[in-house]
Amino acid sequence: MISQTKISRKQRTLIIISGLLISLLIIILVTTQYNKSSKTKINNSFKRLLKNTHFIETSNFLLNKINSPYLNISYKIENGDSLEKIFNKFRIDKKELSQINSGIGKIVKGNYLKSGRNISLVVKKKDGIRKIETINIPISKSIDILVQKDEKQNFVSQKIITQLFKKINLAEGIIKNSLYNAATKNNVDPNIIMDFASIYGFEIDFQRDIRKNDTFQIVYETFEDEFGELYSIGNIIYAFMSVNGKEIPLYRFQGKDFSGHFDVNGKSVQKALMKTPINGARLSSKYGLRKHPILGFTKKHNGTDFAAKEGTPIMASGAGTIVRAKWCGGGGNCIKIRHNSTYSTVYAHLKNFATNIKSGIKVKQGQIIGYVGSTGMSTGPHLHYEVHVNGKPVNSQKLKLPSGKILKGEDRQKFEIKRIKTDAMIADIIEDKLEN
Repeated sequence: MISQTKISRKQRTLIIISGLLISLLIIILVTTQYNKSSKTKINNSFKRLLKNTHFIETSNFLLNKINSPYLNISYKIENGDSLEKIFNKFRIDKKELSQINSGIGKIVKGNYLKSGRNISLVVKKKDGIRKIETINIPISKSIDILVQKDEKQNFVSQKIITQLFKKINLAEGIIKNSLYNAATKNNVDPNIIMDFASIYGFEIDFQRDIRKNDTFQIVYETFEDEFGELYSIGNIIYAFMSVNGKEIPLYRFQGKDFSGHFDVNGKSVQKALMKTPINGARLSSKYGLRKHPILGFTKKHNGTDFAAKEGTPIMASGAGTIVRAKWCGGGGNCIKIRHNSTYSTVYAHLKNFATNIKSGIKVKQGQIIGYVGSTGMSTGPHLHYEVHVNGKPVNSQKLKLPSGKILKGEDRQKFEIKRIKTDAMIADIIEDKLEN
């Protein structure tokens, strides 16, 4: 079914102009009826009409439609239709059809023109030739294919998700070497692993606390299209670790003006600073006196060094404001964050900074701020990490940090309900897994 009306451009122009004139006459007659006693009022009304914003916008819209080189077409797809047949029906130039079909073919295989659905086309008319500008093809209830020209006038095809479906996932495993290796073997997305490690970064030093055969469990959200293809990652609803015989279950809870992960007693796992702002690293140099590897003499080491592969992400160990993000001489590329009036942290020898990281920017706890490098006076890729308390460096590994938020009153009651529901949901997921 073709929705385009077959009338000439000249006829269409006459119809629109006639409509404008008739509308104008009606308004004048109505104005005259109510202002018979005053010719001045009639003239003023007519002048106001010509200056009326809505009248001007309507007139301009109709006139632009007359002169516009673009034609919008909505066409209901019929059995046996192809893009070539549709182009023929609307007398659209087919020189670029092969390029369009090639781009669509990289996204979807087989026949994507389903009968009964409406395909939208924008056509540009120039020198009597109709050329396609944009095509929108619905290929399912939740997915469209959009084809349009880029700055170089080449056609680009992309999949547009119009509806997503939330899925709850359960991943669990036994750590033999590292959390990252164990989680990836269970097909956990790397972003979820980073979030999981960030949550436990306040409680666990992943380089020193983890033992062989420690276990983990993650319940998290993913958002997929109707065919099960992953589109984005959601929140970690529940996290569990058994570390050296100690069990640490954590539940995500959303309050009125806060959110985070809490233990069974309603106590937030979040503290002032994380124990380590990097995952997948080893402690290579402790805080205190040491022989400097380059200068050759003994001096105090005001931080802790973590050796890691170049490019490893570095996280802000606490929320705060960046007061320095620049070259710091022997420290190479470095960042300093002021967390509050008491705490500040320093990150040195970075390869580079993360996007938008600069002085004056506020960062969240666990946010990636840079990447491991070997800039400045360094013998290899590592992170030099310092914690300052009231302006003085301290041993970050022995620092006792203040506890986080404790839920009380109505928030505690709501948390208990959420915790019970989460436990029941996890039991159902495990039961389904065992049955299948």
